[in-house]
Amino acid sequence: MRKNLLQVQGLTVGFKQEGKQRVQAVSNVSFKIAKGETLGLVGESGCGKSTIARAIMQLPRPTSGRIFFDGEDLTQVGKKRLQQLRPRFQMIFQDSISSLNPRRNIIDTLTAPLKVIGKTTPGEKRHRALEMMASVGIDPGACHLRPFQFSGGQCQRIQIARALMANPELLICDEPVSSLDVSVQAQIINLLETLKKEHQLTMLFISHDLAVVKNICDRVVVMYLGKLCEKAPCEKLYKTHHHPYTRALLSAIPKPNPGLLPSINLRAGDLPSPVDPPSGCRFRTRCPRAEKRCAHKEPVFQEIEPGHHVACHFPIV
Repeated sequence: MRKNLLQVQGLTVGFKQEGKQRVQAVSNVSFKIAKGETLGLVGESGCGKSTIARAIMQLPRPTSGRIFFDGEDLTQVGKKRLQQLRPRFQMIFQDSISSLNPRRNIIDTLTAPLKVIGKTTPGEKRHRALEMMASVGIDPGACHLRPFQFSGGQCQRIQIARALMANPELLICDEPVSSLDVSVQAQIINLLETLKKEHQLTMLFISHDLAVVKNICDRVVVMYLGKLCEKAPCEKLYKTHHHPYTRALLSAIPKPNPGLLPSINLRAGDLPSPVDPPSGCRFRTRCPRAEKRCAHKEPVFQEIEPGHHVACHFPIV
């Protein structure tokens, strides 16, 4: 059994909207990531995936719940201790271009994390930045250029290089390939897998695309409207999933043989609002298997077989 590097317990994140309405973007979410593991976090846009990523980074701190990094509760540490811990967990943001400062050239962008940490000379900072550029496939000779002079895929590589400058143990990837062409997506995923081995990284890989997640993750967690639906080892989830929402996501993946996986027809209607989520099971308004019980009682997220958890009153068998 590998030691858990990250442990999230009962995470809840709420925001106030105009008119004093409160949105609960994430509600009582728990999961663990072992050292050296890649965990996929999957769900539709707006389900709370990015909110979880930012909560782990303490940007901002969550409403309630606990987040343990290597046994230390990030929600309880002070600002000084959090600053000391932050180099050990870094994040790659979704929009590769806007996440880079347009006024900074690439060498300044890459050396910025080391300036915060300190303890290195300007020459050492520059040398490491040039090495990191080469390791992610960017010509070090382009270090004086600015973000607008690079493509989206190149900017994503620069983002990865910046995240790795501080030698982190945990890398949080928030939709790192969603804005890229399919061919570039494959290049970035291959790069992440290579860097994971080289730097012995643990990863949280966030995506709305189960086809992408299949190629990089060891386990997968499926979210819907701020709640966890299903969690299982990657291969098991694709072969023997039990939640109707997971089936719907898998059915949306283009396949050469459409009849290979039974499809599921969701009920007509818009995605419910997180301001006023449905009672009981949050997926019931779109679920073709929903019955009266689903409206009155929230399903428990429970283990139905070793390593496989699901929150459904009427799971697919």
